[in-house]
Amino acid sequence: MNEDYLWDGSGTPDPGVERMERALRPFRFRLRPGRLPEARRPARLRWAAAAAAVVLIAAWLSRASLAPSAVTAWQVAAMEGTARLGSSGAQLRMAVRSGQAVRTGGSSELTLEADPVGRIDLGPDSELRASTDLALWLRRGRLHAFIWARPRDFVVETPSARAVDLGCEYTLSVDDAGNGLLRVSMGWVAFQYGGYESFIPAGAECITRRRSGPAVPYYEDASAAFRHDLALYESGSRTALPALLADARERDALTLWHLLTRAAPHDRGAVFDRFARLVALPPEVTRASAVAGDPHAIDLCWNALHLEDAGWWRGWEREWK
Repeated sequence: MNEDYLWDGSGTPDPGVERMERALRPFRFRLRPGRLPEARRPARLRWAAAAAAVVLIAAWLSRASLAPSAVTAWQVAAMEGTARLGSSGAQLRMAVRSGQAVRTGGSSELTLEADPVGRIDLGPDSELRASTDLALWLRRGRLHAFIWARPRDFVVETPSARAVDLGCEYTLSVDDAGNGLLRVSMGWVAFQYGGYESFIPAGAECITRRRSGPAVPYYEDASAAFRHDLALYESGSRTALPALLADARERDALTLWHLLTRAAPHDRGAVFDRFARLVALPPEVTRASAVAGDPHAIDLCWNALHLEDAGWWRGWEREWK
């Protein structure tokens, strides 16, 4: 309910408030034409009607606040240390309600399971909320997910990105500032924020930042020099790109593919040239089309990575959006 409606009539009223207004409407004071109101009676009526309305609204709000939220499929399956579900201490087989905060202590861990969805291990000093069976909100801490729901169905929101499960196992960490790191151990995860998307396969990881969303993913076994150069380039360094491209292995073409659309326009030609040396591109992909960000050319470049066909993730992307 938009509470502004109760004060100044703006916004959309709650259906319960509308019902009370209709019930009280016969008692509303009306000034009859040609007749002066009595000095006291209308005032008393107005105050009585207003008081009755306040009492009814307060009773309705009290019932609404006390009404239990919907129970989700998530239940406490295991626990080490202490944790809380809402205002109560967590116990085994306790169900998580929609919107209820799940919090672990500084040395505690908690496992949640939902039969149709998967298993979530929540690390120490973490806070999680379940909106529905398939939508969670990780405010801070560490979450390890093993999901057996259909790809695209399960989503974890964070302050800096949305993680969409594509049939996988992964670990997602969020610090107190809202920045995060996602590591995929099996399957795929898509990271999305605003106009940015990152596709992270098994063995890769991706940083996400509160103000800018997901960064460019890279494989965990990438060289320290490559990762350092990537961080410098993403921080705005104009001199880091040559070293980044020189350090790229064939496997690092995953990172370069993301840079084809993320890099500054004047850098994309150099990114494409190195990408084309690392993978075998079909003849229909031209340098000009890739640098211009032509969707078909970008999809063909992706297919050259031999990870998954572009049509696969374009399909989930359309359904998700």
